[in-house]
Amino acid sequence: MPDVKFKNYLHLHFIVFIWGFTAILGELITIEALSLVWYRMLMASGFVLLFVLLKKVSLRISIKLFFHLCVAGLIIALHWITFFGAIKVSNVSITLAILSSGAFFTSLLEPIFYKRKLIWYEVVFGIMVIVGLYIIFNVEGDYTLGIIYALCSAFLSSVFSLINGKIAQKYNASMISFYELASGVGFVTIYLLIMTIIGQGAEGFSAGFFHLSTSDWLLLLVLASVCTAYAFIGSVHVMKYLSPYTVMLTINMEPVYGIVLAFLIFGDSEKMNPGFYYGALIILGTVILNGIFKNMKKTKRQSS
Repeated sequence: MPDVKFKNYLHLHFIVFIWGFTAILGELITIEALSLVWYRMLMASGFVLLFVLLKKVSLRISIKLFFHLCVAGLIIALHWITFFGAIKVSNVSITLAILSSGAFFTSLLEPIFYKRKLIWYEVVFGIMVIVGLYIIFNVEGDYTLGIIYALCSAFLSSVFSLINGKIAQKYNASMISFYELASGVGFVTIYLLIMTIIGQGAEGFSAGFFHLSTSDWLLLLVLASVCTAYAFIGSVHVMKYLSPYTVMLTINMEPVYGIVLAFLIFGDSEKMNPGFYYGALIILGTVILNGIFKNMKKTKRQSS
């Protein structure tokens, strides 16, 4: 029988595959990124609340924890807005390839969050990631805005992973997920209300905001239930057993799953310049090497 860590590692890979499909849904859903995230988080909050009520999970928490979960909710909302924004202005392949840099951001931020020294090879790998990004910027200049959005999304994903890595060790996954999703949609709602009040109809609530096609509703339902509510609770749960870096490292399989799916579904529109794949391979290879180095160091430490 596989141990608990291995089971959770396999579960995480399944979740990451689902996240790879999330990018496909983001391309297929026709509404703008901000509206998409609002619907996604609102519907997912409802699904998670239903799960919490069925499982009779307590939602009573301290003010301090509530504040931390609200911050995490804001970060994940911004992560999704920039993620889907990147897909809308570029494509799935660009967005997912740049998202691989999340592990680089995690290696830089983890010493701050966990008060440890920066390791030399993390700096070297960081430089390699920058080289990979530079190649992608050079060969795919038409997608500059999408690349910038995706970089912001990768950074926010890293911060969120580190925050949740600490919280998930102590508290119930579904409770954490509910507050983060609910607070995230709360922040987006406040922004949309402000835009509506000051007359920015294109970025606020309007009649058109609530007029969605049948296909968009169906795709949003899949996105909110399977790709968000289930995957969100599952990802928080596995953080009880896996380190933030392991989680972030595994998440970097998302581009592989997503890019393959995108090519199969969208065909030539996802076919990129060869230089793009060189840059993407440098980033992904760096992430894998970083994980190998960390595993070797951990094994050596345990055997000594």
